[in-house]
Amino acid sequence: MNNSMSDRPASDKTASNKPSPPGARIAVGGENLIDQVITDGVAVSHPGGSPFNVAVAAARQSAPVRYVSPISTDAWGVLLADRLTEAGVTLGGGRNDLPTTMAQVTLTKGHPSYLFQRDGTAERAVDAASLARAIGTDVAALHTGSLTLNDGADADAWEATMAAAYQRGLLTSLDPNVRLSIIPDPGSYRARIFRMIAKVHVLKLSDEDLAALCPDEDEPTALARIRAATPAPLVVLTRGAEGATAWLRGAELTVPGPPADPLVDTVGAGDTFMASLLVALRAGGYLSPQGLEDLTTDTTQALLTRAARAAALNCQREGCDPPTLTELDDALRATTDLTA
Repeated sequence: MNNSMSDRPASDKTASNKPSPPGARIAVGGENLIDQVITDGVAVSHPGGSPFNVAVAAARQSAPVRYVSPISTDAWGVLLADRLTEAGVTLGGGRNDLPTTMAQVTLTKGHPSYLFQRDGTAERAVDAASLARAIGTDVAALHTGSLTLNDGADADAWEATMAAAYQRGLLTSLDPNVRLSIIPDPGSYRARIFRMIAKVHVLKLSDEDLAALCPDEDEPTALARIRAATPAPLVVLTRGAEGATAWLRGAELTVPGPPADPLVDTVGAGDTFMASLLVALRAGGYLSPQGLEDLTTDTTQALLTRAARAAALNCQREGCDPPTLTELDDALRATTDLTA
């Protein structure tokens, strides 16, 4: 794996001449778990969890990443910690003796459905004070989302932590990655997400997230509601193989979904997209609230194209297995050569 700490992807045409902010480390927090993936009745275990995947994917693209949620000391936790450190992620959240969260993922025609066991697990043993210590003062951005925000004291802690980071001037990034089937109180959950999107700078949603957050509304109405509720200068809606649409300070732009050939499964595709977007923002010097003000639509189009290609590469491999910086650069270069 490519674990160098270069500030800028070598072939990234989106990079600007200004440097990344000092200490432009990306902090990522949220669930870490073991995905027991069942395909045609055969189970295989993979390290996972949406924020965990984001941390791995960003580090594989040579960004400095600190993972700030706790990890269990059990055998599964060892596997999770090793996956992070092998990718180059710094472990900031500590270890504890609580069990690892487990997820059963059943793949049907490449698309996952989930069943989770999260009560009393290691990654949920956080409060606002412990998260503040784990995040530290040398990071430029904080990303979270997914199961971490479902319910409980840990969800409350993360909501408070993101609000505090927003107030202190960190770039805050949110991907709800909604799993509505396991949320005990959907109304309370939706209220939390709407409170949180009012204090973020980068908001990524999938079309499935949008439908879950705004039930009984058509997509244009739901999008208008989300965009009206957030001050985020960059809002991204992913649509799987159909690509992504973004709004940069209100200006709309769309990128197609590059083909995954072969398509193995879609596990972790959205996480890889999210990580790749954050890494490209950092590489161009945009990883701050002030930096986002310098983004143009052309630059954003290039960032999204890069993120979509990374997600497609992930889909060509089993489970969440994001590309390295070299693999992504090579794939983008090959695409450019074909279209030249």
